[in-house]
Amino acid sequence: MFEKVLIANRGEIALRIHRACHEMGIKTVAVHSTADAQAMHVRLADETVCIGPPPARASYLNVVAILSAATITGADAIHPGLGFLAENADFAAAVEETGFTFIGPSPEHIRLMGDKVRAKAEATRLGIPVVPGSADAVRNIAEAERAARAIGYPVLLKASAGGGGRGMKLAHDAAALAQLLPLAQAEAKAGFGDDSVYLERYLDRPRHIEVQVLGDGQGGIIHLGERDCSLQRSHQKLLEEAPSPAFDLPGLEPGPRERLLALAVGALQELGYKSAGTMEFLYQDDAFYFIEMNTRLQVEHPVSEMISGVDIVQEQLRVAAGLPLRHRQSDIAPRGHAIECRINAESPEDFRPSPGRVTEYHAPGGPGVRVDSALYQGYEVPPYYDSLVAKLIVHGATREECVMRLRRALAEYVIGGIETTIPLHQRIVDEPEFRRGEYDIHWLERFLKPAP
Repeated sequence: MFEKVLIANRGEIALRIHRACHEMGIKTVAVHSTADAQAMHVRLADETVCIGPPPARASYLNVVAILSAATITGADAIHPGLGFLAENADFAAAVEETGFTFIGPSPEHIRLMGDKVRAKAEATRLGIPVVPGSADAVRNIAEAERAARAIGYPVLLKASAGGGGRGMKLAHDAAALAQLLPLAQAEAKAGFGDDSVYLERYLDRPRHIEVQVLGDGQGGIIHLGERDCSLQRSHQKLLEEAPSPAFDLPGLEPGPRERLLALAVGALQELGYKSAGTMEFLYQDDAFYFIEMNTRLQVEHPVSEMISGVDIVQEQLRVAAGLPLRHRQSDIAPRGHAIECRINAESPEDFRPSPGRVTEYHAPGGPGVRVDSALYQGYEVPPYYDSLVAKLIVHGATREECVMRLRRALAEYVIGGIETTIPLHQRIVDEPEFRRGEYDIHWLERFLKPAP
């Protein structure tokens, strides 16, 4: 096992990784920008290294600085967390070439699944249905129009090299396509350093269902069940739950959940996948369509941990050290229900970022309540990074119990000095359609739309 791991990330996910390492007796190195000198993971780590000024490109995306920090501290391995360099195949390869262990999949698998066009082609090869779309990236409006006519309007323009909604545009006709293509390409270039975009058919009422998988590269592949991530705003997830209530709605034929899980495990078994990963699908009219795979830890991984009892980060560490998975599929018996709310430092009305000093902080507690956050009273939320500041995760024996526990926990959560999305989450969990589990990926946009 590793003696020392460098955490190449920040915020709540850096603290999450630090905790997993310390529970395994592994020392940690926290790298940080000057803006994060007082961050909680920096205060708790065994060693710290400042790697640059606040802009991410000068610090958390600075490969040379990160590798230098690993060298001077004598780290054995580097955990990239999520975001930043987590799905950068060149970074993973550089880590390995410099003599460190990359805690994640192989550079080849990151490269294969990181390009959405190549990933869909690979999924098709593996027998997984995909959303109808362009076979290749479209380079100009003529190619885009030909692809759109073949697919049928409306179509989505999506960045080949990234996710999170950046570079994604919806075109209802050829005129809109001509206007939106250069905008999508510019956003893709700014967000991922690659302006390649592709087209995909737009589904009008799908659920966003994803499968959490773990592989050890030695033939061991397991799933930890599915998650429902359909509550999204501008393609950004706001609330996730496991298992998905979509498979428990009245009138649904039995079997779709089992088909989906078997599909994901079988595909990654053939790939010989190693580490944590997530296969994402759209689900509509009893049909699944593969959309992408994330070759990293997901923000929403705690809901899978809560229903399975598996520590995903610790499994990542073990697998990276050459050990097999501790669990077989027969060991995984999902229990109860879990929901995660992403708490962002934003206005709950118009989603304006709300950085600043946290003047009060009280996290909820009690049975079945978990908070993943690096906040504390007096902490200064910086304006330079993603606005996610906390994740509230609750677990209950049933979905109804889980929702009631979530209502109680949201009412207890106090974060003073900055605005957060807690009031919005409170509105959502009180909505009858949410309480019944009847929502799709467009539901939240409709819910937030002002009344005429």
